[in-house]
Amino acid sequence: MNISEFIHYAEDKLKSADIETPVQEAGVMLCQVLNCGRAYLYAHGDRELSTDERAVLDNMLAQRAKNTPLQYIIGDTEFMSLKFIVTPAVLIPRQDTEVLVEKVIELAKKSSNAGLKVLDMCTGSGCIAVSIAHFCPESSIVACDISEEAIKVAKANSDLNGVQNRVEFFCGDLFEALKGSYKFDFIVSNPPYIETEIIIGLQKEVRSYEPELALDGGADGLDFYKIITVKAPEYLNNLGWLAFEIGFNQGERVSALMEESFINIQVIKDYGGNDRVVIGQLSI
Repeated sequence: MNISEFIHYAEDKLKSADIETPVQEAGVMLCQVLNCGRAYLYAHGDRELSTDERAVLDNMLAQRAKNTPLQYIIGDTEFMSLKFIVTPAVLIPRQDTEVLVEKVIELAKKSSNAGLKVLDMCTGSGCIAVSIAHFCPESSIVACDISEEAIKVAKANSDLNGVQNRVEFFCGDLFEALKGSYKFDFIVSNPPYIETEIIIGLQKEVRSYEPELALDGGADGLDFYKIITVKAPEYLNNLGWLAFEIGFNQGERVSALMEESFINIQVIKDYGGNDRVVIGQLSI
């Protein structure tokens, strides 16, 4: 079987499993196994696949047909134009989260403070911490997560993207993870925010494969926002920023939680027009 024949074969197999973009995903698998770019596939459609290559590709197809997320099968994904390792221990980074990172980078570059200190709470894959470290080279980052396996993935991503000397990782439950005395210019978090009863209705790829620990935000989805918002002022410098990713329907409620201690509160929409980020500045 050659490349073109495999694409048609994979398209039929993935279509029957209700995968929405079968040709695109077949191409991603081929590029991974052949270590090539997509242009190579079109230019060399008659290139025969070896027995070993077919075996790996068939295994990938079988996993994907069971709704295993493609990113877990491939083992990595792109975020902020950077490459990130992903495993089932962490949520798959999504484009919506780039809105949060871009806003923090924008505020950081406007700051007159040199050597900004940033805390990424609930770091998961480390995509937020590593991206900020990459695009704000004078910053130093602390990243925390309750999952030891997630911390291992995040550390690997800091190494992969060459920022390991500026990102420090701690494992523990929210602020309890921090060792010693810290003050930050930014606290950034994409915490679990899905309402418990809604999780069962999520897309199968999400509810069956991504870690529930990183999804479940409690009965109203706000458990982590409440804790972080109350504790954040202890760890922020004067006029420091708290920045959250939120669910599409949580803008008003998270903003209200922040009103007691924060000023200049803004709700920022994602590329689809949904509320996605809430930021606020610690009042003096």
